[in-house]
Amino acid sequence: MAHVKLLGLSGALRKGSTNTLLLQEAARLMGDAELTLADLNLPLYDGDLEAAEGVPAVVQKLAAQISEADAVVISTPEYNRGLSGVLKNALDWVSRVEGSAWAGKPVALMSSAAGRSGGDRGLVMLHSCMTPFQPKIVAGPEVTVAASYNEFDAEGRLQGELYVKNLTALMANLRAAI
Repeated sequence: MAHVKLLGLSGALRKGSTNTLLLQEAARLMGDAELTLADLNLPLYDGDLEAAEGVPAVVQKLAAQISEADAVVISTPEYNRGLSGVLKNALDWVSRVEGSAWAGKPVALMSSAAGRSGGDRGLVMLHSCMTPFQPKIVAGPEVTVAASYNEFDAEGRLQGELYVKNLTALMANLRAAI
C-alpha cells in the first residue's frame, strides 16, 4: 500500500503535547502517510447520558474515523503510573458504538512522558485496554520517549538517534501490517 490514511490519537489535550508531536513524527517517518489527529475532547463517559441521549455525535465521528483509517497510531503520556484519563475515556466511549471499529485494525502504540521511563507503565496499561477490541497491535519495537520535553527540536522533530530508529522501524512494521 503506497499512501496510508493514518489516524492519530494523542492521550494529551495540551497544546504542544509531546505525544502529539510524536504522532506527527510517526507519520513523517512512515512516509507517504496522511495523518488526521482525532479530537479526544469528549464528554466524560456516563451511562445515564448514553441512556438519555445516545452516543454523542463526536464519539460516533471518532469511531467512524477509526473504521475508515488504514491504520491507527496512539500515543499516551503516563499519568500516575497509567494512561491518561482522556485516552481511557475515548476508548470507553468508542466501545459503546455499535460494531467494532477496532477489530483487525493495524495499531501502533507509543508513549512520551516527562519521566525517565518514557511512560512505559502507561504504555503497558494502554496495551491492556486495547486487547478487548481485538485490533492488530504491532509488536514493536517499543517507543517510549523519556524526558520528552528535551527530545523534540523547535520544529517538532524527534532528536534521539535511537528514538528515531525505533519509531522508523515501528512505522515500517505498521505499514507492513496494513
